[in-house]
Amino acid sequence: MGSIGVVYDSGYGHTAAQARAVGEGAASVPGADVALYFAEEVAADPRQLDPCDALIFGTPTYMGSGSAVFKTFMESSAKIWTGQGWKGKLAAGFTNSSGHSGDKLNTLTQLWLFAMQHGMVWVGLGLLDGNGRSTGSHDELNRLGAYAGAMAQSNSDQGLEGMRDSDLRTASALGRRVAQHVAHWQGGGQ
Repeated sequence: MGSIGVVYDSGYGHTAAQARAVGEGAASVPGADVALYFAEEVAADPRQLDPCDALIFGTPTYMGSGSAVFKTFMESSAKIWTGQGWKGKLAAGFTNSSGHSGDKLNTLTQLWLFAMQHGMVWVGLGLLDGNGRSTGSHDELNRLGAYAGAMAQSNSDQGLEGMRDSDLRTASALGRRVAQHVAHWQGGGQ
């Protein structure tokens, strides 16, 4: 069907857990070939992402934007950008911070703009706000109310045990949605 690359950075393991959930969601679509790439490693040779039909970008939100490591990866793709080598690929994004807002929208906007500069086609989360009504809860998908991509919140004084399952399920839903869109764009499904 198609190849999906999940490119991510993670300072404390929270965004890595999101990346794994995104990958698992994408892999749940029959025929999807999914690989995870650590941004620091792929920055040395971003052309290894050229065969991917979709790239899903993930970075923690630090001080209102993506990490310096992820920014290094972005800048390493400049020669690909010049030739529009990723034009037409699907793209999506996810992020995590300790704050409920944490200015995560700015990070997703940064990832979206990066994809737009490359001529990519952005795939949003496609889920309604799961916690925006009196009957909602923190256990619902998209509990933080994102539309541009998957957001997660993890407590700064906890490791992975401080992550909510609903945020990981939201990340999985993003991966599944991207894989479904790859299949649809390639004429192989919905």
